[in-house]
Amino acid sequence: MAVARTTLARQRRQERVRRSVQGTDARPRLCVFRSGKHIYAQVISDQTGRTLAAVSTLSSTVKANLKGTGNRDAATQVGTAIARLCQERAIRTVVFDRNGFLYHGRVKALAEAARAAGLEF
Repeated sequence: MAVARTTLARQRRQERVRRSVQGTDARPRLCVFRSGKHIYAQVISDQTGRTLAAVSTLSSTVKANLKGTGNRDAATQVGTAIARLCQERAIRTVVFDRNGFLYHGRVKALAEAARAAGLEF
């Protein structure tokens, strides 16, 4: 029951944030999802409903350099990889969507790595 309660609380936060955070073609949304083992990042255009770029700890480019997948080092590498992929696709600015997760730990590490690699939030 505790898992269901925490999941519902995250979904409420997600809905509340999603009302104000919308991705456009000019400034897409960088959406982060973290599970117990992995972390995922997607750049989404809500106008067209398309995913423009996606990287996770399961991606072959990131997975080769990792020791573990559920830690801050993995999140940092995913943040760097998503920023590089966005720059290849001429995406410079994004809106950050933490997807209902608190902004600390792995989510914060991913965001700071993406900023350091050249993405503007």
